[in-house]
Amino acid sequence: MPPPPTTSNGNATAPPPTTIPLSNALMTKLKPAKIFKGAVEPTPPSTPVARSHQGPRHITAITFDDRGDQVLTAAEDETFRLYSCKTGKHLKTLYSKKYGVDLPRFTHRQTTVVHASTKEDDTIRYHSLHDNKYLQYFKGHSGRVVSLEVSPIDDGFMSGSVDKTVRLWDLRAPTCRGLLNLPASPIVAYDSSGLVFAVGVNHYSRILLYDQANYDKDPFLTITLEDPTLALVSYPPRPIYMTSLSFSPNAKYILVGCSGDAHYILDAFEGHLLAKLEGHVGLERRRIDAPQTIDPSKGNSGEEVSWTPDSKYVVSGSLNGKIIIWDVQNLPVRSGVVDLKAHPTRLQPLTTLDGHPGPSRCVRFNPRLAMIVSAGAELAFWLPDQSADNEEIAKELLRKK
Repeated sequence: MPPPPTTSNGNATAPPPTTIPLSNALMTKLKPAKIFKGAVEPTPPSTPVARSHQGPRHITAITFDDRGDQVLTAAEDETFRLYSCKTGKHLKTLYSKKYGVDLPRFTHRQTTVVHASTKEDDTIRYHSLHDNKYLQYFKGHSGRVVSLEVSPIDDGFMSGSVDKTVRLWDLRAPTCRGLLNLPASPIVAYDSSGLVFAVGVNHYSRILLYDQANYDKDPFLTITLEDPTLALVSYPPRPIYMTSLSFSPNAKYILVGCSGDAHYILDAFEGHLLAKLEGHVGLERRRIDAPQTIDPSKGNSGEEVSWTPDSKYVVSGSLNGKIIIWDVQNLPVRSGVVDLKAHPTRLQPLTTLDGHPGPSRCVRFNPRLAMIVSAGAELAFWLPDQSADNEEIAKELLRKK
């Protein structure tokens, strides 16, 4: 038997970490391993009555660093909270009472984030978590930033605002390096190569795909998001309100998160509508007992749906607090001219996990670990429950005897 590998100083190296493939069995065994009840400060009693009727304060966004070691939350109490995904411990709390916080996104360093503001102005801020200082201000938007994404390959990032513009930035320069004017409030996403980005435009139900190197040219693909099954529910059909876009890690699909009771998966190359994800309650309302409005709106939606790193599953939150998981490994294949009348495959959940007492408005799968983080009025870390496996192994051993 060969000796264990050693480092240059003679110490034995640690064995490589084990890789667990995600499977239907593993996804159904996810359980809350840790719940942080005090992840948001309670609403102070002096708050105006109108605000207090909305219920407890929520975590509004979560972000992982590139290695999946840390997760950062932003909340309505105007705090960032940093947690270790490996130890399950709260590491630090940082306050941004002057500007507010929303849409934090880790850069490619573990100690810095960019985030949107909720007060004072609509500046994007580059923030050091190490010493709680601002490193740069990115000014230009004249309305609230509703979408913010960091390039997967470099120091570029992109923002969409209610001022109907998309701005392209670089962390090293305070002025934007690109500007797109659009007919309505946009949402944005990079593909996994960083060479293509998508812009979703509500009210027009369009998703525009741009070449990053030629963003000043027309989009190379314009996708129309039209769901013919909505006309079976009501006529005229209730419009779709897009609140997030994300390319699958394998770059084949686009996941469209919506504030209504369905999310959608599109083919990323030609724009065919492939699947309609059902089984959750949309986050258009803040509370499940609130009446639905006539016109669709963003509500609390935008951070509740995401891919797993292998592109096999989609995880989502729900207004009723559940965590929904869909198996998307067997999506239909479509090619040729896009038929807007073709019905998408209607996918029901693989499993529905009992989640939060209030809305689960932020749900993200860790980029490196078999772990889901979900958040609303509290924060939860979900891990696969291995005890069931141990019971099955014990039964198998008894049978063999």
